[in-house]
Amino acid sequence: MTDSPSWQAPGEPVGAGPVGAAPSQPTWQQQPPVAPAAGWAPPPKPGLFPLRPLDFGTIFGTTFRVLRRNPRPIFGVGVGLTTLVTFITGAIVTVVALLGVDRITRAAPEDAEAIAIGTGALIVVSALLTAALSVVVSAILQGVVAIEVASASLGERLTFRQIWARGRGRWGALIGWSLLLSAALTAAIVILIAIVVVMVAIGDTAGLVAGVAVGILGGLGMAVLAAWLWIKLIFVSHAIVLERLALRVAISRAWALVKGRFWRSFGILLLMTVVVQTAASIVTAPFSLAAGLAGALVNPTGDVATDTTFLIGLNLVAIALGAVVGAIGAVLLAAAATLLYVDSRMRDEGLDIDLQRTVEARALGTPTPDPYLPSTS
Repeated sequence: MTDSPSWQAPGEPVGAGPVGAAPSQPTWQQQPPVAPAAGWAPPPKPGLFPLRPLDFGTIFGTTFRVLRRNPRPIFGVGVGLTTLVTFITGAIVTVVALLGVDRITRAAPEDAEAIAIGTGALIVVSALLTAALSVVVSAILQGVVAIEVASASLGERLTFRQIWARGRGRWGALIGWSLLLSAALTAAIVILIAIVVVMVAIGDTAGLVAGVAVGILGGLGMAVLAAWLWIKLIFVSHAIVLERLALRVAISRAWALVKGRFWRSFGILLLMTVVVQTAASIVTAPFSLAAGLAGALVNPTGDVATDTTFLIGLNLVAIALGAVVGAIGAVLLAAAATLLYVDSRMRDEGLDIDLQRTVEARALGTPTPDPYLPSTS
């Protein structure tokens, strides 16, 4: 055995001192302390949502925060316009129908048929005009929501006047696009109905069966095609308003942004539609039930004037409530579509980096261009 100080007893840890001596400090503890490395920091959230690609939970939750964050230009305008259009369209169709019925009852028997045909044509024209008015309001609401969500991503809180000013020069293109879509859908439905009517009018059993089959299969095919085009063209309005593109360029731009994420966009928007429709049904169901049952309770004698007054009042309340619920649903769907648009640009183009740089530059007082406009480099 040697007396070399390097010898250690078996089982004794390496670097331990002699028995009874204070244990020596391990080598790693004798090194000077090292400053910890900078940790990962989450992306900033200056406004409505964090500036990073958005997952499903973020999109779903942020959709409902759109109304709460800046309700005056969003909820106020949406409810005001939707309610106004609902009452105007209902009043126009009702007045035209009542005037037509009154003319028919007072007309001579030989003129009644011609007046009935003219009244029906007036009702159809008034319905088309009111539908066009509804499309215009829906287009404006989509543009307002798109600008609000885009500005809220940077922490801005705009008034309706400021939102309208940012969309100046693009409202006409947006309304034109919405009317074009509605006209194409209406034309397709009219053509399908005309084909079915012609086939049924042949009169024999084969024509009737063929007409019914064409109607069912054509309706299903049209529904599938409409859903497919709905998603493929869902970002056209955003490209028109936020990127200020011409209509033809906006269509190709929207088509490219949806590529590779069709089913994700379809699933999220379908879920939002189901949620909105379910909530609307729950809210309006009591009034529909009351309209059918409460008449006998309120008016057990069957007085016509009382019954009519009650039904008119109940229907007015139901229309107003339906307009409010419809406006909320339209805002939610438009907000979800805008969030999907922003998420697509974040994933494809790094829009989140541009938004972060814009927020940092504006915090320092540096003027910056609109990060949503297409890059000129």
